[in-house]
Amino acid sequence: MPAPSASSSSSSSVAESIAKAARAAFEQSQLVDVSERDLALKAIREVLEGKKDEVLKANKEDMEAAEELLSQGKLSKSLVSRLDLSRPGKFDAMLQGITDVAALPVPTGQVTFAKEIGPGLDLHRVTCPIGVLLVIFEARPEVVVNIAALAIKSGNAAILKGGKESLQTATILSQLIAEALNKTSIPPTFIQSVSTRSEISSLLAQDRYIDLVMPRGGNELVRSIQNNTRIPVMGHADGICAVYVDESAVEEKALRVVVESKTDYMAACNSAETLLIHSSLLSTLWPKVAAELMKNNVRLRCDPQTLSAIQGIPDSSKYVTASTDEDYYTEFLGPTLAVMTVENVGEAVKHINSHSSHHTDSIITEDEQSMSIWCNGLDSANCFVNASTRFADGTRYGLGTEVGISTGKTHARGPVGLDGLVIYKYMMRSRNEGGSTIADYEKGGKGYSHKDLVKGEPPF
Repeated sequence: MPAPSASSSSSSSVAESIAKAARAAFEQSQLVDVSERDLALKAIREVLEGKKDEVLKANKEDMEAAEELLSQGKLSKSLVSRLDLSRPGKFDAMLQGITDVAALPVPTGQVTFAKEIGPGLDLHRVTCPIGVLLVIFEARPEVVVNIAALAIKSGNAAILKGGKESLQTATILSQLIAEALNKTSIPPTFIQSVSTRSEISSLLAQDRYIDLVMPRGGNELVRSIQNNTRIPVMGHADGICAVYVDESAVEEKALRVVVESKTDYMAACNSAETLLIHSSLLSTLWPKVAAELMKNNVRLRCDPQTLSAIQGIPDSSKYVTASTDEDYYTEFLGPTLAVMTVENVGEAVKHINSHSSHHTDSIITEDEQSMSIWCNGLDSANCFVNASTRFADGTRYGLGTEVGISTGKTHARGPVGLDGLVIYKYMMRSRNEGGSTIADYEKGGKGYSHKDLVKGEPPF
């Protein structure tokens, strides 16, 4: 086996130092009063607000480089769109996210279970931070601030790695966050950032210090991380979201929800990529929906039935083609929508469960039974009725912001806010003069009482 190169050894050493520093900062922060977390968030907002021009200048440099790569076909339009921090309201929304998170209840120190195990012996289950997070994301530089706010409020240290496209913006944001933390009781190394791919490879080996990896990006990124670390990974690989127009759908409702789900922001992971149409609507509602989508420059990839039903309407030759099997497994992230006919809600649910990414799916219907089948039958993190898939978002859910959307079956699912960044520990306390041993309750002892206690405040 060849010896490791000097550069790989150096990257490993740097990564270990970063991970150790994050672990030390986390452990130190656990003894700081939780009120200091909100003071830290306030400090971060003030520093960012005061340095807005510097942040946007760095973002402009990233955008210019990205536009050049786009013209060369080396970056996608959707990725470049996500990078732009100067879009109207985006910077202010990033700052507001900090304030929103600060206003939320502290998620740690909450008692979720309390029992008297036996006379003089009490047990409490109390929420606590996960520990050290490694968050890897593509393009969107505001994610640095979103995640820093959530990590601080939930008591988790975080190591952040943005895409190389957002390097200048992410670097200055990280520097400003550290500058703000330096004025507080939270260690400045509580939030760190790294900039190279080699550092990430080395960090993924730091399972001794890092507790959870959270990738936020495309399928290739997530799969690569899942295959290259022993650290637990929480995230979603794709955003293949579907809208199903049921037999009882109201026309205006269907038009509004379908069109927005697809066209509001096509580069988003909660944008619709598949449209399912009940067969009874092929000659009535479907052509109207199709016309409205084409009016918004959406290309339709249709199965034979939906294709035949709209061939005569204006612009169909320009926007409509036959679909392939692969289209129903595809996250287009752009103006393309796969369309299929189904016979009933059960068939729609079966199609989505076998083709989607279990992210977000919506039904347009007036039938209560269809609503029930949809919400109970779908194996998706977000199941909507008569609502745009674009609502699947931490800010819109009132979570303040989100660290990402999880489609897995771990403790957190859907938009991951503060609640998704805590776990719990059991705290047991004996009030007996001689302490407690199992012999006191078993082997002829007093026996267990298992009485519920008032949850109230944590015991310590």
